Amino acid sequence: MPTDGKLSDKQIDGIIDLALAEDLVEGDTTSEALISPEIKGKASVTIKEKGVIAGVDVAARVFKKVDSSLTFVSLIKDGTPVKPGDIVATVSGSMLSILKGERVALNFLQRLSGIASVTARYTAEIKGCKGKIYDTRKTTPGMRLLEKYAVRMGGGENHRLNLGDAILIKDNHIAALRAEGMSITAIITRAKKSNRKRKFLEIRVTTAEEAAEAAKAGVDIIMLDNMSPDEMSRVVASMPAGIKTEASGGINLETVRKAALTGVDIISIGALTHSPKALDISIEYES
Repeated sequence: MPTDGKLSDKQIDGIIDLALAEDLVEGDTTSEALISPEIKGKASVTIKEKGVIAGVDVAARVFKKVDSSLTFVSLIKDGTPVKPGDIVATVSGSMLSILKGERVALNFLQRLSGIASVTARYTAEIKGCKGKIYDTRKTTPGMRLLEKYAVRMGGGENHRLNLGDAILIKDNHIAALRAEGMSITAIITRAKKSNRKRKFLEIRVTTAEEAAEAAKAGVDIIMLDNMSPDEMSRVVASMPAGIKTEASGGINLETVRKAALTGVDIISIGALTHSPKALDISIEYES
């Protein structure tokens, strides 16, 4: 699999800068009209529903970028299960500055915690099985590294971080090459010749016959796309040592355990990042 996807300070700051520029393009007209910069206050980042927290450090950086004199105290670490009433962090200092940063900070926290929470639900569903939950590249533009970080906080794993991370031969690649008369074997052979950096090689198949051909041609991973659990079980049982299998397509919380029980190594879930429900989190001010 690809690199560990760790974020550098520069990468995080770049994402935050874009978010703040979007929200504060003309400043905070309302708060600036009503709140004096001298007024001090304190607010708590409070959980409203059960889940897994992610993005606390990102929220801290948001507030510090708005006003470096703000004091942000983290009370719960990323990856921790949370429940209603839990206080994740406190932020204190200029009320005007806190108000300017609160929406952007919450946007990051709620989105990333939503991803971590749904990932944790999937991982819990397959407890005791061999396979692991992986994400996909179905991420919010500009947010991929943060969203894939959130997947890890929920107990999941990262698939490709970008198109350069691996050779992954999918349906459209195969369709284009089929027009040239190429077989699965010929396609894999061409890919292997071009794989000078020895990145992992994966191919998507839809039948047991294609899986057998791909295994014989030599790949690292075979993606079993939209196969039934019974068919996946047969394919997994027929695989030679050293070749991993991946279940993909149409898998949800109701069906993920059935997929895991087939013995696949990887279960990729696009929904982790393309349609998670944001975790309900608020910022509450002390009166």
